[in-house]
Amino acid sequence: MATVEVKNLEGQTVKELEVPDAVFGAKPNQALLWEAVKQYLASQRRGTHKTKTRAEVRGGGKKPWRQKGTGRARAGSIRSSLWRHGSIAHGPQPRDYSYELPKRILRGAMRSALAAKFQDHKLTVVDQFTLAAVKTSGFSGALHKLGVEKTVLVVNDAANRNLELSSRNLAGCDLVRHHELHPYHVLSHDQLLISEGALVRLQEALG
Repeated sequence: MATVEVKNLEGQTVKELEVPDAVFGAKPNQALLWEAVKQYLASQRRGTHKTKTRAEVRGGGKKPWRQKGTGRARAGSIRSSLWRHGSIAHGPQPRDYSYELPKRILRGAMRSALAAKFQDHKLTVVDQFTLAAVKTSGFSGALHKLGVEKTVLVVNDAANRNLELSSRNLAGCDLVRHHELHPYHVLSHDQLLISEGALVRLQEALG
């Protein structure tokens, strides 16, 4: 089994933790990651797009000209889909784009996402996110000591009010609980900062 260093918020290594090869040692499956990202982005779509049908466009109640004798094509309404300012034929209507993926696919995608971060040395495990007070600068300093330079996803296994308030104003920093974690969250951030408790629970769910 592979091992990962467990650090504190001062950036000091306090111990080593064994991680299963089934989760962190496997080759990332790009197909599963693509499916998971596609499903997540589809579920974020509001689907409120709307065009007016012929029955909904205002006006056009009078026939523009008589049926025969003008030499022009037959026309029944100036709000036809063929006319400027007319209706839209087969246009988009409000709909729900979300769909569910099989759980085994989501679990496989999560294994691949975690393995990719681990193998790229972008995964940092913290023993506890213990913050004495709500202070953005204090948590920002802790991230700097842990080597976080770009965007970071913080994963914790328990509710932590001080952590939530201290991290919410940091650009490029997002906080999620372990049971809310999605492969898209992992892939959309440069680094992954996870508590030891959250990592253990993820291993149990994925192993």
